[in-house]
Amino acid sequence: MKKMILFLLIFSLTYGVSQPERQESVRSRKANEFFKYIASLKLPKHLEWCGERVPLDIDEVRERAEREFYLLLQRPGQLMLYIKRAGRYFPMFERIIKKNKMPDDLKYLSVAESALYMSRSSKGAVGLWQFIPSTARHYGLIVNDLVDERRNVEKSTKAAMRYLKQGYKSHKSWMMAAAGYNMGHTNLKYSADLQGSRNYFDLFLNDETSRYIFRIVIIKELMKHAAKYGLIVPDDEKYKPYKSKNVLVGRKVSNIAVWAKKHGTTYKYVKLYNPWILKRSLPKPPNKGVWVVKIPDKN
Repeated sequence: MKKMILFLLIFSLTYGVSQPERQESVRSRKANEFFKYIASLKLPKHLEWCGERVPLDIDEVRERAEREFYLLLQRPGQLMLYIKRAGRYFPMFERIIKKNKMPDDLKYLSVAESALYMSRSSKGAVGLWQFIPSTARHYGLIVNDLVDERRNVEKSTKAAMRYLKQGYKSHKSWMMAAAGYNMGHTNLKYSADLQGSRNYFDLFLNDETSRYIFRIVIIKELMKHAAKYGLIVPDDEKYKPYKSKNVLVGRKVSNIAVWAKKHGTTYKYVKLYNPWILKRSLPKPPNKGVWVVKIPDKN
């Protein structure tokens, strides 16, 4: 009996106390390995976006770039989601950007804005390109209680290209156009005129816009050269674009669930493929136009 009690005591001390300590040791070792890995990575010597160089030979500029570089590397899960979601949205972005004869790198602006997710900011900006209501309406998007075309991927992308093209026309630089996208072209022009420079890297701007271009540039670097940083996502694991077909709707739809069944689909997929439809109904399109409603293409 005494031997049994002694055995149980030793067992308890060995596995009841040291087991959690072992687990903590493993976690600590893994954390140290991760920190060593991050510390081993260095910012590339050359960075550019839309054909415009980041002057990394300026110490202050390099420090700001490194800030975004190391902060993003600490979020590998988020970077993996960027890459996976890009599989769904980048093909459309690239097609629209190419049609407008604009730099392909502009697609990374959407990643910085929304993480390629239909998010809403604290300032009321919505969608993959994060338009506020007034700017969205200015560029032809419908925003009301029933319909919000900031959530229409194709229409909002086209609107974003018009907004960026306007910025480029004003500032003669894609980096400045992107900075204007973030803080408003009028506000950026005021700051540039006040400081006597049209070079983004020469300007003292608000904290968000001061980080904005660096964040886009680093997102491009980490997504475009993901394998270099240990982020390997096979093509078949990236999210695919929805396989859909368009249905033109020229009238009010009182019940989307009923309408969906008539078209061989479900309420869920109508809402999933058309996040711009906010309610369970669809109003009559304005100006004798039509709504383009996407439904699954089963062919």
